[in-house]
Amino acid sequence: MSISNSESRTAETAEASPRKEHSTALRAGSVGVMGILFFVLSAQAPLTGIVGASPLAAALGNGPGAPGAYLVVGIVIVIFAVGFVAMSRKIQANGAFYAYVTAAFGRKTGAGAAWLALLAYSTVQAAMYGLYGAAFSGVLGSAGIVVPWWLLAAVTMAGVQVLGSLNIELGARVLALLVGLEVAILLMFGFTVLLHGGGPEGLSLAASFSPQAIATGAPGVAIMFAVASMFGFESTAIYSAEAKDAHRTVARATYLSVGVIAVFFSFISWMLVSYYGPSRVSDAAVAALESGDSTSFVLTPMVELFGPWAGTVTGILLVTSLLAGIIAFHNGINRYLHSLALRGSMPGALARTNRHRAPAVAARVQTVIAFLLVAPFALLSMDPVLTLFSWFSGLAVAALLVLYMLSSLAVVAFFRRDRVPGQIWQTAVAPVLATVLLGWVLYLVVSNFTALIGGSAETAVALLVAVPLLFAAGVLVEIAVERRAAAAAVPALP
Repeated sequence: MSISNSESRTAETAEASPRKEHSTALRAGSVGVMGILFFVLSAQAPLTGIVGASPLAAALGNGPGAPGAYLVVGIVIVIFAVGFVAMSRKIQANGAFYAYVTAAFGRKTGAGAAWLALLAYSTVQAAMYGLYGAAFSGVLGSAGIVVPWWLLAAVTMAGVQVLGSLNIELGARVLALLVGLEVAILLMFGFTVLLHGGGPEGLSLAASFSPQAIATGAPGVAIMFAVASMFGFESTAIYSAEAKDAHRTVARATYLSVGVIAVFFSFISWMLVSYYGPSRVSDAAVAALESGDSTSFVLTPMVELFGPWAGTVTGILLVTSLLAGIIAFHNGINRYLHSLALRGSMPGALARTNRHRAPAVAARVQTVIAFLLVAPFALLSMDPVLTLFSWFSGLAVAALLVLYMLSSLAVVAFFRRDRVPGQIWQTAVAPVLATVLLGWVLYLVVSNFTALIGGSAETAVALLVAVPLLFAAGVLVEIAVERRAAAAAVPALP
């Protein structure tokens, strides 16, 4: 029995019982292509990706070839998206990854994938809370107001909880505004540099996009940061239950988001390289890191081109960029918990929705998870950027790549049973190719994991071990759930 058929019967039951629908149903038809695109772009947090990752990619990775790394990863993700979209047309579920893995390999493996997804999304959101708290505290500090980062993070958790309990359209409008502002200032910088013909060495495509440039230095590090910048594009399928014309909306939003993200990050990072000059960009990035304020790698050109106001505005938009990402991941995790509960893999209470048709109970649970992940770093007075942000970002990237590979394998397995004539590329060739390419990227991530998180080898091992442990935990919990259900179904002996 397919998931889509099961969901169809659930929908029919809900129509026959309005009270039942109100208690668990999400609001159908509430978000379109552009709404989903903004959720995806906010998960990427464009300004955060540029300000946070570009100096590291240029200094520790392949220098002027960093923009090419974004295109390489973009091509890999596009190939992955071919099979991903093919599955989205067959299976509409707001659990995306785990729904697809379940359809191919069964509930136990699917549950393991779900727990990996929850690990990836929860840790990257916690990481963003760390950087958000530090950035917000810095902005207030420049105005003479001293507030600890953890207090700002805690207050924001409460606000995000309220927003997550309201209608999804409100969330989409907020994210559209925040993402629009940060994209606008980055494009203003990019086109200004482009129209001025670059910096002291002009514009050079070969210096950033040729195979030799991409392979220079440590390309694996740059590719790792490119993967982190792509994080969240798969959330297009998470909103399928709420999408307008889900078959077309999810596919269009997926390809549009991947294309926009890859081109946008490549263009802006190329303009940064051009501003400094290919021969000087690595030294400029290293100097920014050694100064203790890596954001100066981006903020200094902003100030030099547009004046002091640009530095102030960009600093504020960095905070709102992180807030947009936090909201997006909050919504995504809610829908994973909601979908798991509908299938009996989580407590049924998590499936309940409120009068706004938002997963309110799941929202509260997600807020508690975020608090528990962030609290130890605050209690131990650990640096929110060097530990919370860097450690959990690396862990999230590793978990997500494993999920990508599982999903690609799931596409192949699913369509071997449910063949679609004339779609060998979508259902077999592209997914197999994506699995191989993603395996190569995962190898680069694991090989360079200590550099990625900026910690010790022991810390790197401890974080990476969490990936198989969480997958195994999901499988074991699902086995326990199935055994309990089987025991309950057996009639008692007289």
